[in-house]
Amino acid sequence: MLDTTLHERDRELDAASAEHGFDPNVPLQIGGRYSSLVRDGRTIYLSGQIPRIGDHVAVTGVVGAEVSMERAKRAAAICALRALTLLRQELGSLDKLQAVLRMTVFVHCDAGFTQQSEVADGASDLVWRVLGAGGAHTRTSVGVQQLPKNAAVELDLIAACVEA
Repeated sequence: MLDTTLHERDRELDAASAEHGFDPNVPLQIGGRYSSLVRDGRTIYLSGQIPRIGDHVAVTGVVGAEVSMERAKRAAAICALRALTLLRQELGSLDKLQAVLRMTVFVHCDAGFTQQSEVADGASDLVWRVLGAGGAHTRTSVGVQQLPKNAAVELDLIAACVEA
């Protein structure tokens, strides 16, 4: 009997990526002397991801002043797509991912903005959509004065894979 759940997460990543105009099969650009991810046994640490599609940052500016909640949540989702893409590139398939353990979401916002967690929901919702229960994670969301390339959102995460 054929296992129809095989690579279900990968198909869902591809579908979510298409909705955001993101191609998860294109190598991701990094801008410095660091690694996009580091693997230590079953634990994988990902560097911060901004909402870059190709060589263009898709959502820039200050959330709550120049960037709407809808666009900010989209930025968070694109950051999550990038993170999941890096995990798939490392593991060969998201089916080899046990769980996302921790996510930190940084929101470039004005001083009076207090809805960082709602912005972060854009990333959390996407991770849950792609990974199901494996997407349940701890999370911190914070407001910051500035992010690289004037990005509206940046996230990093820690994940666990099935085997070392």
